[in-house]
Amino acid sequence: MSPQTQQLVLSIIIWVVVFGIFYFVLIKPQKKKEKELQDMRNNIKVGDEVVTIGGIIAHVAKVEEEKVILELGPNRNKVPFEKWAIGTVKQTKN
Repeated sequence: MSPQTQQLVLSIIIWVVVFGIFYFVLIKPQKKKEKELQDMRNNIKVGDEVVTIGGIIAHVAKVEEEKVILELGPNRNKVPFEKWAIGTVKQTKN
């Protein structure tokens, strides 16, 4: 092999290694986190205490396909939220 061909092969190998490192360090963990978040949102049940991404703490009154109805405050006002707006599920009422 000529020196130019060796340099070209070495450059390609370096780029493949760099892409592999980025994939396993950045892309794969992010996809795993997104999947866990989606699973958490899909498993919301009536009675769960949730925190929205805006910081509102409420209890789930009703679960629909893309929305959840949350009970807010002492008057238990019911307000619809998109499921993507749920940040965490704190606990389940028993």
